[in-house]
Amino acid sequence: MESDALFSLGEPTGSRSAPDGPAGVDGFTAVADDSPLPVRMRPVTLDELVGQEHLLAPGAPLRQLVSGGAPMSVILWGPPGSGKTTIAHLVAGATDRRFVAMSALSAGVKDVRAVIETARRQRRSGGPQTVLFIDEVHRFSKTQQDSLLAAVEDRTVTLLAATTENPYFSVISPLLSRCVLLTLQPLDDEAVRGLLRRAVADKRGLDGALTLTTEAEDHLVRLAAGDVRKALTALEAAAASATALGGGRIDLATAEQAVDVAAVRYDRDGDAHYDVVSAFIKSMRGSDVDAAVHWLARMLVAGEDARFIARRLVIFASEDVGMADPTALSVATAAAHAVEYVGLPEAQLNLAQAVIHLATAPKSNSATTAIGAAIADVRAGRGGPVPRGLRDAHYAGARGLGHGTGYRYPHDDQRGVVTQQYVPDDLVGTDYYQPSPHGAERSVAGRLPLLRRIVRGLPAPAARPTPASEPSVTAQNAPALSPGVARPTTDTGAPGMMQDSGTDAAGEGQQ
Repeated sequence: MESDALFSLGEPTGSRSAPDGPAGVDGFTAVADDSPLPVRMRPVTLDELVGQEHLLAPGAPLRQLVSGGAPMSVILWGPPGSGKTTIAHLVAGATDRRFVAMSALSAGVKDVRAVIETARRQRRSGGPQTVLFIDEVHRFSKTQQDSLLAAVEDRTVTLLAATTENPYFSVISPLLSRCVLLTLQPLDDEAVRGLLRRAVADKRGLDGALTLTTEAEDHLVRLAAGDVRKALTALEAAAASATALGGGRIDLATAEQAVDVAAVRYDRDGDAHYDVVSAFIKSMRGSDVDAAVHWLARMLVAGEDARFIARRLVIFASEDVGMADPTALSVATAAAHAVEYVGLPEAQLNLAQAVIHLATAPKSNSATTAIGAAIADVRAGRGGPVPRGLRDAHYAGARGLGHGTGYRYPHDDQRGVVTQQYVPDDLVGTDYYQPSPHGAERSVAGRLPLLRRIVRGLPAPAARPTPASEPSVTAQNAPALSPGVARPTTDTGAPGMMQDSGTDAAGEGQQ
């Protein structure tokens, strides 16, 4: 069976042998001179592991797992190339435990039960403890995962599982509760850079036969986007090209030719990063959908973190589209979830759809200005005690303190709106939200003055004299508020003077 991890997986049966022997470790293919560079550069000790410092502290679960200090079952969750299967290899070679590896891509319940039964027999006869490594465990069905529960519960096997998917969605709760979840982070650029330099110099890698220029190194780091396997694979391809050309170094042109990707002038930590992101946001804000898609493509090709792009879309949906298209936030949030659930490269389709939606949507920053003004007032010390009628009256004694006294329940009114003070005394009459006339927010702008007038108990504005040439406003031609929102039958604005107009303005926001 094969794995997309740092090394191949063999059949899940057989006896354990030495890590450097011809057969490798049980379930693992031994490292050979012609093995891929990522396989040859696999760490052989925990101290060689780069990144994941949050898991490597003395006494941390990862160190205990590798040393065999505690027989705990562990689920490793992280993106490709972050070291999940490398950790499994370290566990396999670090102790005298029997180690069995299998891939959920090809193993089934029968394979799992065979391993468990062998482990149970060996445990009864005083043999070594069994560590069962399952790569891509999220590929197991619920039934397959259920088959592990009893053996993990009584420690017949110590489970070591790896997944790129969120285990809270892809692993059944009973199995998750029996394991320690360790989250691995993508390697940062400096970690990837260090591993590239190690591969160039180490005898397991290029052994100093070639040099790597700074420009080519930067290009490979950008391409990797935190995936060290991807970086080492690209380095090996570039080294082969340089050797074939008879050169002694890997320059930018060789690296570009080897991986067939042009070097995008983009520094994820420098000016180019901020300039491109700024152009991306401003293009969407300016409704230039073609420019927005271009800047999205620039970031994706340059290896920008897709999660960063998704976060910017979620922010933009409320900051610049807002109430003009309330569906924008749902679209952006769905795209962010797709990035986590699907991952690149497929998630670029979800990001593109969200960008096109946001760029072509009507724009409004009313939500941004509203919360900004409210926060400014709070920081300035405005806002007194909660009005007595709005205070929590559910606990014993609350009524005796006057909490809830005078509160009017809006649903008891046929309009669904009542005159009532909802803000502290020093903010009465303050307007934070100023709707725009764009998109779906147009209908909100039409009914908001009436809602405020009812809630605040204010009289209606004085009627303006109608010139002879101008038709008077009647119940038949008055502007619609929205479906189900009532209109005053008189111009007094007094409570109780509204009735359903029956006018449907649902299409207003589409103009």
